[in-house]
Amino acid sequence: MGDFRMPSLGADMEHGKMVEWLIKPGDYVHRGDVVAVVDTDKTVMDVETFEEGVVAELLVDVGTTVPIGTPLARITQTPDDGAGQAGGQPAVPPAQAGPEAATAQVPPPVRHLAHQLGVDPSGIRGTGKHGAVTRADVERAAAVQPARPVPEAGPVPKAAPVPEAAPAPAAGPAPRATRVRSSPRARRLADQLGVDIGTVPGTGPDGAVTEADIQRAVQGAGAPASAEGTASAETTAAGATAAEAQPAEEAPPSDAQDRLSSLRRSIGSLMTRSKQSIPHYYVSTTLDLRAAIGWMQQVNEQRPVASRLVPSALLLKATAVAAREIPEVNGFFTDGVFRPSSTVHLGVAVALRHGGLVAPAIHDADTLAVDVLMQKLRDLVGRARAGRLQRAEMADPTITVTNLGDLGVESVYGVIYPPQVAMVGLGKVVEQPWAQDGMLGVRPAVTATLSADHRVSDGLRGARFLARIDELLQKPEEL
Repeated sequence: MGDFRMPSLGADMEHGKMVEWLIKPGDYVHRGDVVAVVDTDKTVMDVETFEEGVVAELLVDVGTTVPIGTPLARITQTPDDGAGQAGGQPAVPPAQAGPEAATAQVPPPVRHLAHQLGVDPSGIRGTGKHGAVTRADVERAAAVQPARPVPEAGPVPKAAPVPEAAPAPAAGPAPRATRVRSSPRARRLADQLGVDIGTVPGTGPDGAVTEADIQRAVQGAGAPASAEGTASAETTAAGATAAEAQPAEEAPPSDAQDRLSSLRRSIGSLMTRSKQSIPHYYVSTTLDLRAAIGWMQQVNEQRPVASRLVPSALLLKATAVAAREIPEVNGFFTDGVFRPSSTVHLGVAVALRHGGLVAPAIHDADTLAVDVLMQKLRDLVGRARAGRLQRAEMADPTITVTNLGDLGVESVYGVIYPPQVAMVGLGKVVEQPWAQDGMLGVRPAVTATLSADHRVSDGLRGARFLARIDELLQKPEEL
């Protein structure tokens, strides 16, 4: 018997609220499967399990807030443990399941996808191992499945008789039985405000209904975001240059204001602890971007608009590679000891709607091609604002980058996010006079800053780190 417990999803997290279960007793789960959605004061995120076996019991109800480490569910390692029974039927792993245990043939991550796409997985013929339903099976079903009417729950009220041969009169669109693509936060807000989420136009990825859509519906606007707002969001997701750019301000409802207040208290508490316990030092330099932007423009001329690079992608890649080479800025200080990280999980500060910040990680950023890194960044920003982050993305950053360039800020000195030991700040890319070899010209440049922990490094190592970023940007084709 193993316990799935409320995980720590950040250095400042003390408790979490269960928003949604993606499993039920009798399901067979594998290590790494997403099994629940948890609210952490900062954001709503998907949580995976480190246990494998049959779900015996769910211990925490949806809507309950519990401290870190609280058992959320019990998982039996094998069906022979005698627990893992649901409805009087013994639970079996997928390899042993028959038609009567069809739900066990749908792994939790696949069932989660089906839930998002509004597909009933029980009616899908699986093409995976032992007949298991795969993500591709769900996506195919979603592409061809029309919206299904809700089954009648009782006798139909008497109405004027209609001749049997006559077709049924049109009565408007059939009610939707399938789940609408939406974030947990949007569904929760819709429930709280009494909004039928199926009638709300979605402006999120793939038409997903967002929290802002619900708020517009309540305010009576009922219209999708303007083209200007959409373009701004796409620009924001395209690169770290806009990772901290705020979307258009809207007046949040009272529950959102309460959440923002709680989030600000959480961030304030963590930053206070950081400044009180970490001896910060700061260094800065001006990065010459002439070579990087020149190379990027040549590459972009051969590409469609959707796949063109932005300067931020090169800046993030250079930062990740430099962090790998200068290990004193990449790792964790815990229990009085610095533990350098062998991998670079680059945290990127993302502004949340209605305020607040999260800094999820792009894993192994130093090993990614610039194109791949930019795609992952776009995906990360979108999921952060939709409340679909995963535990590892919040718990794993080894160094964080904060970027306020799109807001016109030329330099930013960040506060280190413990137990990390460094934070990089990037400002606005500007054209400025540049003197070299007795010649004066104009070059694009950006101010880069480093906030670092004096218990681990000093100004010499910090200066070498920033200098290495500059060196890497002079040969962008090698990044």
